[in-house]
Amino acid sequence: MLVGVLSLISTAYAEDYIVDVPYGAFNPELNTPAEVWYNPPVISIVVGDSITWYNDDREGHTVTSGEGSGRFGWMDDNFGTPDGGFDSDRFMPGESWSMKFEDSGTFSYYCTIHPWMEGVVIVEQEIPDYPHDATGQKLEFPLLQYTPDRQIEVNLSWDPPVIKTHEKIQFVYQFYDPSTNSNLAKMKYDIIIFQNGKEIFRDEGLNQIGGDYRNFVFDESGSIIVRIEGIEPLSALAEASVTVSGKVENKAQRSVDFTGVVYDNPEKTTHEAYHVQPAQRLELYYEMTIAIVLIPAVMMVALIVWMKRAPKIPEGKSSAI
Repeated sequence: MLVGVLSLISTAYAEDYIVDVPYGAFNPELNTPAEVWYNPPVISIVVGDSITWYNDDREGHTVTSGEGSGRFGWMDDNFGTPDGGFDSDRFMPGESWSMKFEDSGTFSYYCTIHPWMEGVVIVEQEIPDYPHDATGQKLEFPLLQYTPDRQIEVNLSWDPPVIKTHEKIQFVYQFYDPSTNSNLAKMKYDIIIFQNGKEIFRDEGLNQIGGDYRNFVFDESGSIIVRIEGIEPLSALAEASVTVSGKVENKAQRSVDFTGVVYDNPEKTTHEAYHVQPAQRLELYYEMTIAIVLIPAVMMVALIVWMKRAPKIPEGKSSAI
């Protein structure tokens, strides 16, 4: 899936580069007119780009992936070792050969006729500056999905928007009642992350005040699915209110899927451990939130009542000292 997505993205921005086979490349001597065998000898492109090799020499050449002999290796019967990646076959003076690179990596190549001729192509994975789903479609946060019974709306965002390996990603999601556009508090659910067809993360959750989050760090690149399933109200009373045609919907069917793509991080190859979520369970946070709001409110009401009932001191008199 990721290869197809990268192909869709890179096609829109693909470029064609030129590598010249200069006059004199056929001659391995130090006084050859050619300063390099392929010009430029090392070229960097991104996935989806193409390279065209032009033969400006007086003899035929090839562009064959593998290791050449070096300037003097051919004198010791080393004529290079092809690796089967690509091969132009021989193209004559005035002719050219092109290739589009679909995979990232570093590719060495040489001429099988003149094995001292060596070059390198470095193909980097292009990372877009916007988030997109597994089909390459650009995403606008928050993402919105309804459960199959359309009784619950789930919004999802993640930060940073472009997901890279070895970088902490925070997935933030909320639950709404679409009929009233109000938050749904204390909803039970499971959150699962699949990557390249495999389940790599699963956790149970209980949202507080309509929303919740999880932190995650990806080790590998590839397409992902973020699934929130088994969504149900915590209370039996609320559970009975989420129905389809008068029947309670199977909680396993109340799920939503969001897709995205993880890219290889060009700056990081490892990462430290991150907390997926706070150490305390969210149910405790929910109760603490109620207590923090409720206790000061009760105290304020009691103070107002006390002040109203306290005896008033007549004007012109003061309490004894």
